[in-house]
Amino acid sequence: MIAAVSFLAFALLLVLGVPIGVALMIGGSLAIGAAELGWLSLPNNFYAGIAKYPLLALPMFVLVGVLFERSGVAERLVTFASAIFGRGPGMLPMIAILVAMMMGGISGSGPATAAAVGGVMLVAMHRAGYPAPFSASVIGAAAAIDILIPPSIAFIVYSVLVPGASVPALFAAGLIPGLLTGITLIIPAIWLSRRHGFGMNEGAEARPPFWRSLRDASWGLIAPVLILGGMRAGWFTPTEAAVVAVVYGLFVGMVIHRTIGMRDVVDIFADAAEVSGIIMVVVALASIFAYAVNTLGLIDPMVNFVTNSGLGEVGALAMIVVVMLAMGMVLDGISIFLIFVPLLMPLMRYYEWNPVWFGLILTYMVAIGQFTPPLAVNLMITSKLAGIGIEQTVRWVLWFVAAMMVLLLALINFPGISLWLPRVLGY
Repeated sequence: MIAAVSFLAFALLLVLGVPIGVALMIGGSLAIGAAELGWLSLPNNFYAGIAKYPLLALPMFVLVGVLFERSGVAERLVTFASAIFGRGPGMLPMIAILVAMMMGGISGSGPATAAAVGGVMLVAMHRAGYPAPFSASVIGAAAAIDILIPPSIAFIVYSVLVPGASVPALFAAGLIPGLLTGITLIIPAIWLSRRHGFGMNEGAEARPPFWRSLRDASWGLIAPVLILGGMRAGWFTPTEAAVVAVVYGLFVGMVIHRTIGMRDVVDIFADAAEVSGIIMVVVALASIFAYAVNTLGLIDPMVNFVTNSGLGEVGALAMIVVVMLAMGMVLDGISIFLIFVPLLMPLMRYYEWNPVWFGLILTYMVAIGQFTPPLAVNLMITSKLAGIGIEQTVRWVLWFVAAMMVLLLALINFPGISLWLPRVLGY
């Protein structure tokens, strides 16, 4: 009865438009009050939800994303990629995907990359003859890779929610799938461009000089090497790496490229603080819901239903995939993790799924949702920048969703794709 009241209250509040964090808190509070666990557990769990060392990295990586978005790094990376691959039909979409992957190795935020790459590439692709809906679809899909390639904010949140899934292990697990996702998106991007004759004006533009573009892009290229290489070498932890990345981003923006002034720093810190504050408050409020679920065993009836239904391990995983993909269309990634990870952990333990592999699969499904209409955060950003309605992108988005679904099946059936690197690195 308590479980029904708690989940019903949460669902009703969502329908009424109450913010997700508040809905989770109220749903959990009703369960705690009904079970007479003591109201003091509310502030205690609110604080305990964010008083965790790995979460210190979250506001820093958010700040890194804003810094590199404003510093002009994306534009220089685009020029360098153009110097390598040249001009021609399908090249600009491929460059957009590659640059988004590189930006993912710096910020770990899909929306930040969608804004940074979209601001540079949409104009260039329009000039080259690519229709705006296609361009917005490519960049929106490419930006989704960012939560897979380390450093990833989604992985940090997951590591806090799931014991046994360390941040370094999750970062390592996401690297190969992230690179494979880039290849998976490049193939339909080039094929669609050439099939429909997009980018016919692209060859008219001069190819940038290689050495000059390399020099200009070198500071952006060094950033992911510094962040990931420093962690692997043991120079700093993921949290310390985030601070190093902030200092490096400030240096590049203010001293090297000189695209960030002292007045801009205040706005950048304010924007990052706002985004980080929202995430942290939602995490803290969701901790109350998670406490109620775990302490009262509210999820036990659902686990018993799934395990006794005859679905088996494959059927249970298929059901999770369907639900997560559907939720990804209407909710952001952080909210999905905060709502569903506490609910899915008992199933993960029952079927003895590797927590790192399971986190990678959940994150991959969230990545697909970030550019799947009707409510896709990356696609909303790129569509707005392109001046089109999100419904105009559906025709092209479905190709990229289908491509990523093929890779998702491979990641599910062959866990070694994501677990090989963590094992080699000793995580």
